[in-house]
Amino acid sequence: MSPVETLVFRPASLPPLSRLVLAAAVRVMTWEVRRRTRKDLTRLTPHLLRDIGVDPMTAQAEANRRFWQD
Repeated sequence: MSPVETLVFRPASLPPLSRLVLAAAVRVMTWEVRRRTRKDLTRLTPHLLRDIGVDPMTAQAEANRRFWQD
């Protein structure tokens, strides 16, 4: 769990509304990272995909997933 997530999910650390807003911000940040990472995955050459241990079909399948999907 990241430091921000620890802060969000520790009940006594923040008032309820602040926890809710922070949790929403963490969710949006997570979605943005997924979107950007999946977009970047489409730009990698087969050689670079092999270097990270991903075959092109798996990379394409991951890149086609929506940002909200785990």
